[in-house]
Amino acid sequence: MPALMPDSAPQRVIAASNFVYTVGSGLYLTAGVLYFTEAAHLPASQVGLGLGIAGFVSLAVGITVGHLADRCGARGVYAATLVVQALATAGFVLADGFWPFVLAVCAATGAKAAGLAARSPLIRHYGGGRPQEFRAYLRAVTNVGISLGALLAGWVVQVGTLTAYQLLVIGNAFAFLASAAVLFLLPPVKPVPTVDGPRWIALRDRPYLLITALDGIMAIQFKVLTVAIPLWLVTATTAPRWLISGTMLTSTLIVIAFQVRASRSIDSPAAGAVAYRRAGAAFLVSCALISLSAGIPAWAAATLLMTAMVIHTIGELWHSAAGFEVSFALAPGHATGQYLGVFGLGAGLAEALGPGLLISLCITWGRPGWYVVGALFALTGLVAPLAVRWAQRHQHTGRSPLEAAERAPAA
Repeated sequence: MPALMPDSAPQRVIAASNFVYTVGSGLYLTAGVLYFTEAAHLPASQVGLGLGIAGFVSLAVGITVGHLADRCGARGVYAATLVVQALATAGFVLADGFWPFVLAVCAATGAKAAGLAARSPLIRHYGGGRPQEFRAYLRAVTNVGISLGALLAGWVVQVGTLTAYQLLVIGNAFAFLASAAVLFLLPPVKPVPTVDGPRWIALRDRPYLLITALDGIMAIQFKVLTVAIPLWLVTATTAPRWLISGTMLTSTLIVIAFQVRASRSIDSPAAGAVAYRRAGAAFLVSCALISLSAGIPAWAAATLLMTAMVIHTIGELWHSAAGFEVSFALAPGHATGQYLGVFGLGAGLAEALGPGLLISLCITWGRPGWYVVGALFALTGLVAPLAVRWAQRHQHTGRSPLEAAERAPAA
């Protein structure tokens, strides 16, 4: 298990803010869609369409706000994104039609993407010698917070009244505001100086863009546990339905316990490249096991699904640790927010396109689709080391004077 709290005071502040934020996120992730269908009485098709629109709208926001965090100071920009997200989330209670819903969810999703980019310079500045490891610690904290939020959301779903759902939305918004308030205990980070050259350097860094695309393809794996396995379990296997919660809970506990440990051994871009390859192989094995769970007795199906989930989560640990490492190590210090905003495009595309892709291949097509998805992950893992080596060569040959000074060994 990771330490309960970091030694550094600024790290404790960031972790506390993240914890409060993710409790609110757990409320929304568990019952947010049900709020729109059950309380706001929007058709499920409209909710899906609106969430898809919001996903695409948010893609460009992270780059812009990440650049703003680099230039204007990350603490204030990040706090502002949390306030916007809180106000947009509170606006859900006024979403009595499709277009008000789309407006509110676009604002909330865009602010979320912006916040992830704006937080990156804070993680780099206060993360010590290994900001990647601190990022892994925050992911463990995130899983704890989401789990607690999910428990609270379970009460809301069980009660099922309009008042209960509205309390969920207000509680979610309040958590975001509280998260922003905690941030003001953090010393501000001075804006980083600009360097000569194009403003949007991340968008011109082709090796980094390739790694972003590859990480985005592999990020579809996050939807395997939340979308593909539940639908597969219900429609294609005889496994008990309570196993859906069992797989999610077990996976969450594994991440909480082992994400920091997994990240400690991945301490260079080369190690991150190897972790991508291992992750792809693990996802291929897990997808194959999931496909075999159809048409067999319930106990055997449950055993295969739980085994596949554990293997998949091990791959998830490697994938996440690899992403933390290469995204920070290959980003210049003077443009951390901009680069991490670009890196978030991959996960954003996976969020928008992943569910539909998995449903088409794994659920509609069936067993062969699982092998196709597993092969896609494995192939991505094989290509990633080539992309990382290209990025390292590009980093050494295209280094700016400021970046060279940042990376020069101390006298």
